[in-house]
Amino acid sequence: MLVRANLAASVASAGLALALAAPAHAAADAPAAEAASTADAATQPVDDSIVVTARRRAETVQTVPLAVTVVGGAHIENTGAFNVGRLTQLTPTLQFYSSNPRNTSVNIRGLGAPLGLTNDGIEQGVGIYIDDVFYARAASSTFDFLDVSRIEVLRGPQGTLFGKNTTAGALNITTRAPTFDPEARLEASAGNLGFVQLKGAVSGPLSDTLAVRLAGSFTQRDGTVYNVAQRQWINSQDNKGARLQFLWRPTGGVEVTLSGDYNKQNPNCCALIYVRTGATQRPLTRQYAALAAAQNYAVPSTNPFDRVTDEDVLLRAKNEVGGVSLRAKIDTGIGTVTSITAWRYWDWDPSNDRDYLGLPITTKSNNPSHQDQYTQELRLTGETGRFNYTVGAFGFYQKIHTSGVQQQGPAASKFLINPTSTALYNDPSVLNGLTATNDITLKNTSAAIYGKFGYKLSDTFSIQPGVRLNYDKKDGVYSSVVTDGNGNLVVFETNADGTSANSSRERAQLAVLAPQYFKANFSNWNVSGDVTLAWDPTRDVHVYGTYARSFKSGGINLNGVPANTDGTPLLQFATIKPERVNHFELGVKTQFWGRKGTFNVAAFRTDINDYQAQVSNYTVGALRGYLANAEKVRTQGVEVDFALRPSERFSVYSNAAYTDAKYVRFKNAPCPPELSGGTQTVDANGNLVGTPAPAGTPGISPLSCDISGQVLPGVSKWSFSYGGEVNLPVQAFGGEGQVYLGVDGNYRSRFSSNPTPSAYTWVEGYALTNFRLGVRRDARFDIYGWVRNAFDTHYFDQLAVASGNTGLIVGQVGDPRTYGLTVRTQF
Repeated sequence: MLVRANLAASVASAGLALALAAPAHAAADAPAAEAASTADAATQPVDDSIVVTARRRAETVQTVPLAVTVVGGAHIENTGAFNVGRLTQLTPTLQFYSSNPRNTSVNIRGLGAPLGLTNDGIEQGVGIYIDDVFYARAASSTFDFLDVSRIEVLRGPQGTLFGKNTTAGALNITTRAPTFDPEARLEASAGNLGFVQLKGAVSGPLSDTLAVRLAGSFTQRDGTVYNVAQRQWINSQDNKGARLQFLWRPTGGVEVTLSGDYNKQNPNCCALIYVRTGATQRPLTRQYAALAAAQNYAVPSTNPFDRVTDEDVLLRAKNEVGGVSLRAKIDTGIGTVTSITAWRYWDWDPSNDRDYLGLPITTKSNNPSHQDQYTQELRLTGETGRFNYTVGAFGFYQKIHTSGVQQQGPAASKFLINPTSTALYNDPSVLNGLTATNDITLKNTSAAIYGKFGYKLSDTFSIQPGVRLNYDKKDGVYSSVVTDGNGNLVVFETNADGTSANSSRERAQLAVLAPQYFKANFSNWNVSGDVTLAWDPTRDVHVYGTYARSFKSGGINLNGVPANTDGTPLLQFATIKPERVNHFELGVKTQFWGRKGTFNVAAFRTDINDYQAQVSNYTVGALRGYLANAEKVRTQGVEVDFALRPSERFSVYSNAAYTDAKYVRFKNAPCPPELSGGTQTVDANGNLVGTPAPAGTPGISPLSCDISGQVLPGVSKWSFSYGGEVNLPVQAFGGEGQVYLGVDGNYRSRFSSNPTPSAYTWVEGYALTNFRLGVRRDARFDIYGWVRNAFDTHYFDQLAVASGNTGLIVGQVGDPRTYGLTVRTQF
């Protein structure tokens, strides 16, 4: 039993928090045109006051004809949802998976990006926008939210209004703008696990026409897993960020904002730890139990919730993002012209232990990467009589350079070579020092013109079509050079008759790390479109129906591709086709009880042809992930949102989602790990067919399985979030205030954590509950204690199949119970 002595440090940090103080419970600070948009949807369900810009114009959330969840800045702060991962606890159809910042997936309704290894050559299906700027790298979603006014989670295709391939939805994040009235916000939190978080912002005028805002944040927390080999806690948090904005308003119709931000992470992270083992169809000598026994190895605990590991590689997850943007808005006689010009960069410097064990099997597995992106958007939004419109153009260019290395250690031979090759199996030098040095580049150009229109056929009925013309081009190069422990090149050699001319030693090395080089390019044009019919039968009832035809750009496999026995890359796998999306949605939004409550329902169905799926090539020593197109995927479901605030003393909210997401046709999918090394396969219902390989015989691994009808990874069929707050009036901090108790909870049913459903990688359903108790005075001062995961629920964020497919399953354990104190003030 491991116990850490950090209570005294937490108490000291709490004292520091009290001394510093922090931002207020209210969340209103935007310019007049957007002031109401910062209302907190979770605690203020009088939704006429909640303004969104989901369609690039100001509209109330209850009248905008699309499925959107709005989370206000106050609710983000109160619930501790300070990044996208925690935001998922408030929005049931948003999924977030991150084994490290680079390997991050953000999905909505089960769609967005393949769950698994990141591939530089593919697109994200969920667009991330901060103050109208597109963030191409999902790694940016692992940072803390910085001075956020509101977050709009838009569900369903958004391609006719948002810049790039938003086939599944978008996160539209708006930060607090500079103000011409001086203000300051300060917040400090401290808790167990050495948690310290500081946030602050100051804003005010530099002249009658120029205002400035500076915001910063700092988060630090000890790790939740103890490494007994290195005697340190790992999977920690270490985030820093800052944003500086200048707002220039020379006249009433002109507004120019210059923004710059810098964000850095440097945690002791990220480890997946032993969860279980499962039988494969390989010979028993090639399964995990025998491989570990051959080296007298045992993991420090077979219970993952002991939260211990013995990984022997020092972990590093340095992640840095930043950029500059210039946004100009000019009111003209025909509408508002908006221009957004931006440059962003991303730096990634990792160190991983990809064998997940205390054995020196893989001693290096690092893929440092640098990305630069440039975006330019120009749009015109206007309205005349019964007609409104938004038309625009979007340009995007990015360049990514990734230089990686994988190196095997002295334990690799006994773990990766078949023991029937006795001399090689017992010779550590065969694989010790074997190194693959990778060099990967991608250049991506994208351009689009789009338009979204609305026409009121009557006072209660309107039609709103949209169209988008998009061009996308990608050029990529993949190069992997392999050397042995002496620095000699390891290459494929063939005889005149086509047979291998490599020695048995070289063949063993090539089976683990194989050199590869190829160039690939992809380009295409596509046309997207949608149409929405909206009907307002009464003032408080809004009905809409939408059909959207959308595309997600094709891509290039830049993690390597399968190869022939002579090492020749199979270039038919180098590129993948675009996804073609047909989306249908019907929704009803209502307000009741004098607009003290809201009740919204949305039903949807999305069919995707040529779905871009993460698949795996199970080789002897490595699990190479690449992309392929599944013939057809479908997701459908129903979402319900409810909120009620009958008085200032009480409010409740609840969101629920039923999502049925499955492969309709995927006949050549990778087989699950339990079938590795055998002759069995699975039918369309996931049942084993065929005869298992006799014990002790090599067997022949099936090349593919038909998983048509099986579920998509990462999608829970049922998910819920709920919460509420009750308060009583008190005299507090020299004025009238409130003492309050709040609760927020969420539940999700079990989900598959492998691209092909496996008996070993189902994550069981779980529920999390958070409490907060505090006292506040209006928007001026707030102090509260909080407990998150109050019942210390044991759960996994995700499970994964370890390299080599030996039957070892590893996982990322969810956070334990945490507690602390937060103080905020605004003046």
